Amino acid sequence: MSPVVHVEDLRAEVDGHVLLDSVSFALSAGRVLALVGASGSGKTTTGLALLGEHGSGVSVSGHVEVHGRVGFVPQQPASALNPVRRLDAVFREIAALHEGDPGELVETALRRARVPADLLRRYPHQLSGGQQQRVVLAQALVGDPAVLVADEPTTGQDALTRAEVVSELAAVVAQGVALVLLTHDVEVVRALADEIVVLRAGRVVEAGTAHELLTDPREDYTRALLDATPQVFAEVPDREPRLRVRGLTARYRNTTVLHDVDLDVGERLAVVGRSGSGKTTLGRSLAGLHQQATGEVLLHDRPLARSLRRRSRAALAAVQYVFQDARGSFDEHRSVLDQVARTAVRLRGVRPAEARSTALAALSRVGLDEETVLRRPRDLSGGELQRAALVRALLAEPEVLVCDEITSGLDAVTRAGLLDLLASVPCALVLISHDLDVVARLADQVVVLHEGRVVMDGPVATTLDGAKERMK
Repeated sequence: MSPVVHVEDLRAEVDGHVLLDSVSFALSAGRVLALVGASGSGKTTTGLALLGEHGSGVSVSGHVEVHGRVGFVPQQPASALNPVRRLDAVFREIAALHEGDPGELVETALRRARVPADLLRRYPHQLSGGQQQRVVLAQALVGDPAVLVADEPTTGQDALTRAEVVSELAAVVAQGVALVLLTHDVEVVRALADEIVVLRAGRVVEAGTAHELLTDPREDYTRALLDATPQVFAEVPDREPRLRVRGLTARYRNTTVLHDVDLDVGERLAVVGRSGSGKTTLGRSLAGLHQQATGEVLLHDRPLARSLRRRSRAALAAVQYVFQDARGSFDEHRSVLDQVARTAVRLRGVRPAEARSTALAALSRVGLDEETVLRRPRDLSGGELQRAALVRALLAEPEVLVCDEITSGLDAVTRAGLLDLLASVPCALVLISHDLDVVARLADQVVVLHEGRVVMDGPVATTLDGAKERMK
């Protein structure tokens, strides 16, 4: 069967920095090619090249041939959704670009991506991260593309939703669509891939059938990607809670998304639940980022203002939030280093030169060198920005760090390093996650949310099995 995707000697560079070098592969209809590699290895740049696109300032050369229309699912779904427009209007516009009845095209795409039709009445900010991911998948499926490029399509989703997405992607492939899968998720690769290309620093280090690479990889780097597992951390002794939540009820417009939530944050608290259960809203409320709420958030039994703008500088530093969409939390016009260092200047009164030096040292410890962080956010991978966002929050020297799905979308090696860092942070940790393996390794307490209500809470050792059942 002749390939529908043919890439040969693909090269990309920006400001003299090589992003891709001599990348080649081919893919036939109804087959799945997984591009895997650590953050910054060039996966997203390769995926964009299949669409005939590239990042700002990036020059691309080589041969890229695609037969048919290409649909694209970006790694950060929020970046593909217009924040000021309801979803139904956007879907109608997309459908109007294709042949066929617009209503039927949208209905079919929603069904294939498992998006409830009533979500179309909402704005993007009213969706959870998992719901946003499924919406952009549905948008990509409108018009029945010949090739689908999916950049981390299961990022930030609970196990059941991830399985549903895998099932839907498999069904699309069974209909003859070629799928280029850019992912860190080894289990998704095992479930879907026919062929694998391993990238490192923009070069192909190994390629072959999925069976060959998953069972007998030749390169040490490939084995590290497949096998890296974070160490299991010891539980932390009980201490008085640093943060307490009492009677927290939160709304989006006229919809209640959290109902009378009570919880205590001691050292490492995990908040788990399916997409749309209210996890992110809870985390944002702790940090003063969600104002439409009632109830109390108490730091050392002293109430914090619900609005970020009404919190003192000390209160702002005390509770820091690391966003799931790291890219969206950076100013695209300033260097990453300047933005990371600014936290220490603004919240702790550190002199700019000292803040810059401290930021460079901290960024280096998470594998980000000076050359990398002097660039603007657009020139860093999602994983690199996630590490920078974590360092930025830690430079505030917080008492409580709220992390919203920050390990989702990371390769195994980067993920393991990030978890090691989180395990050593000198503050309380609120870990919002779908990944119960991460919860088991990091948390000592767990709270399970379902439809905005706490349905289970307790020590990880005695609660995690029940949490797994709740999330099925």
